[in-house]
Amino acid sequence: MLPRHSSTDFEHNPELQERKHQLRTISKALARFPNRGTVKGQQLDVYFSSSEGVSYMTVCHCSLPVAKAFCFLEDLRWEFTACFSSADVSLAVRPYPFLEFDSTIQKLKQQYNQHGGPALEVTLAEVQDDLKIHPPQVVTFEEVELSNGIGNGHVEPASGSVLIDAGQNVRLEPVTAPGVLSLVLNIVCASLNLIRGVHLFEYTFQDDNDSFWNVVAFFLAFVCCICQCHLYVFHSSLKKQKSFVLLSVIVLCNVYLLGLRNWWQLLFHISVSSLSTVLILSRRLQDKVNDCGV
Repeated sequence: MLPRHSSTDFEHNPELQERKHQLRTISKALARFPNRGTVKGQQLDVYFSSSEGVSYMTVCHCSLPVAKAFCFLEDLRWEFTACFSSADVSLAVRPYPFLEFDSTIQKLKQQYNQHGGPALEVTLAEVQDDLKIHPPQVVTFEEVELSNGIGNGHVEPASGSVLIDAGQNVRLEPVTAPGVLSLVLNIVCASLNLIRGVHLFEYTFQDDNDSFWNVVAFFLAFVCCICQCHLYVFHSSLKKQKSFVLLSVIVLCNVYLLGLRNWWQLLFHISVSSLSTVLILSRRLQDKVNDCGV
């Protein structure tokens, strides 16, 4: 979404300034809302309408009829599509190519302020009929922030919801002392598995071909230990499923290596893996700090 806006009357209004600051946050969440909706405020509401990859927003007083606000957005859409093609929109990486559209916004705003109604292709009756069939969704700014937080990976989704690839630009809670201990122990286990696997590999094809699967078990356990370290340090989607798969593979590998390890060694490796799994699941996303910048 490339934000582009025009100035509005009553710049001294504190709530208007707040709504203008909120427009960027709202624009980031529009992809998760229907094509038409209203973000309710105290005295000022934000109306939005999306079409063909472009979203149009306006801030209006709550006393203004909803149909008239969407008439303005529909007129704005007609003007924008007349000035710019879909190729212009798809190729734009910054809003600067649309700077010239500011004069059109001002002209259309003046038309509405002076005549109080639609100026171009759309009539108020048509919009009213369309709103009866497809009423706009009414949302609060808190819902917009929650939607933005889930989309950006800063908020845990509610039960039953799906978090889609929020692994990038996500901060986890600080590493704790038990977490450092589990990382050290996991590295120790990984080193032991690697050393035993390499040592056994040197004799596998010389003396005992039956030891091949023991080598595989050692190397597989080594890889799983490293993956557990990575899963604890970095955020990943499907973290719960991955952590249980790694734990299961490590347990199976160590059980398979029972003849080459005593019970105390097996208990040590399985305990370290279990501790890592618990800490991976308990380390949550860090709460998002409110950012008031625009």
